[in-house]
Amino acid sequence: MAKTYTLPPLPYAYNALEPHISEQIMKLHHDKHHQAYVNGANAALDKLEKARAGAMQIDLKGTLRDLSFNIDGHKLHSIFWPNMAAPGKGGGSPGGKLADRMTADFGGVDKFKAQFSDAAKAVEGSGWALLCYDGEINSLVMTQVEKQNFMELAELPILLGLDVWEHAYYLQYWNDRAKYVEAWWNVVNWSDVDGRLSKVVK
Repeated sequence: MAKTYTLPPLPYAYNALEPHISEQIMKLHHDKHHQAYVNGANAALDKLEKARAGAMQIDLKGTLRDLSFNIDGHKLHSIFWPNMAAPGKGGGSPGGKLADRMTADFGGVDKFKAQFSDAAKAVEGSGWALLCYDGEINSLVMTQVEKQNFMELAELPILLGLDVWEHAYYLQYWNDRAKYVEAWWNVVNWSDVDGRLSKVVK
């Protein structure tokens, strides 16, 4: 039997991020969209296992593409949820090692936030803005991901991700992605981001 992925619970209540991200969006986003990625990844794994056993013929290229898309969606969302915290616990600006790295690599926290916001707003279609760490050059690096097939980032640990698929904001912000991005800074969980950095930079 193929091993399976499971949907992680939210680390807070559905309404914890209000007024910046509504309870309605969180329920739909977590329970429907993230669950769909988990289901899609498990379905692709099952197809691959049955094909290896000779029990069915599959479109291998399409199945592997589905697997990549759905695993990436699952992994990104599993970072996205703890990257946020309720107002009062989230928001503001980072301190300590994370702030020091942003100053060294981006010229300051405010410059990082401005450029990251621009990256998120400018994603073409659906996708993500990501902050990663590249040990090869010992630097924080920023990137955009269109949709979520992004195997070229396989070796870069993701520290912070902002989902700009429409399902992440449309029910509350309609087509005003920029307003959503600016509101999102009020719930960024810098402690979680700093913890992820500490795991990869000793």
